[in-house]
Amino acid sequence: MRINLEQLPKLAKEKHAENKKYFSILKKKKPKRLDLIMQELHETEFEKMDCLTCANCCKTTSPIFTEKDITRISKYLRIKEQQFIKKYLYRDEDDFMVLQNAPCVFLGDDNFCFIYDVRPKACSEYPHTNRKKFIQITNLTLKNIEVCPAVYNIIEDLKNKLPIVKNMD
Repeated sequence: MRINLEQLPKLAKEKHAENKKYFSILKKKKPKRLDLIMQELHETEFEKMDCLTCANCCKTTSPIFTEKDITRISKYLRIKEQQFIKKYLYRDEDDFMVLQNAPCVFLGDDNFCFIYDVRPKACSEYPHTNRKKFIQITNLTLKNIEVCPAVYNIIEDLKNKLPIVKNMD
């Protein structure tokens, strides 16, 4: 089932316990092909999904800004790093540098990013569903299911492709 952004909060909430249990079992079983399967599911989903029609990640959450991100973006914007930090960022409760506000200040009305070519690493890697050692980020994925329709679809497809009752090797 393909879902849209309006359906996402309700569906994510309904599937949360199921997904949490699925990931718990997945961590115990550690299927050898998981990263390959996730890469395939990610590529298939993003052949259909146009992030510019959604941009919910940019509208509702903040990426983590690394020192390299801050240096690169500040240079691009032609402002000093401390100015950039003061104007746009703060240190959150987990000690990460994140945006002061949502939606992202660099997101245009057309869902294009003003700093796309120099965007934070976390943005360029989002939603992390094609990442190596995917099993290590299942808690992050649980959160991303609530934000990104593509992640919801990918995880539903994963559960169909790797049902936990079957041998997962």
